[in-house]
Amino acid sequence: VGQLAESGGGSVQAGGSLRLACAASEFTYKTTCIGWYRQAPGKEREAVAASTYVADSVKGRFTIAQDDAKSTVYLQMNNLKPEDTAMYLCAAFSGVCIQPPSRTDEFRFRLWGQGTQVTVSS
Repeated sequence: VGQLAESGGGSVQAGGSLRLACAASEFTYKTTCIGWYRQAPGKEREAVAASTYVADSVKGRFTIAQDDAKSTVYLQMNNLKPEDTAMYLCAAFSGVCIQPPSRTDEFRFRLWGQGTQVTVSS
């Protein structure tokens, strides 16, 4: 059975950094794309990063990386801003990895992690 588990969230001041980790089962890691999403209260869910895709809102501050030996995908977040405050979730999905699914192609999602909260104070 596939699974995803996020870790690394927390509370930081603006300008700080966090690194999130999404640990996948080996099967999930090898057979799907894994990317990061976030959702803030009252806002639409947003794809943050997947493969070489990085959202414009975080470009230059966030980077995604993978460790094949650990079946883990990381999200390094630097120069955090209050508007980055959200629940961050990793998702396994099918199809083109550099095109993470949106609400119009929900069928591509395979698994979601439980999420990890990131709170950035000014």
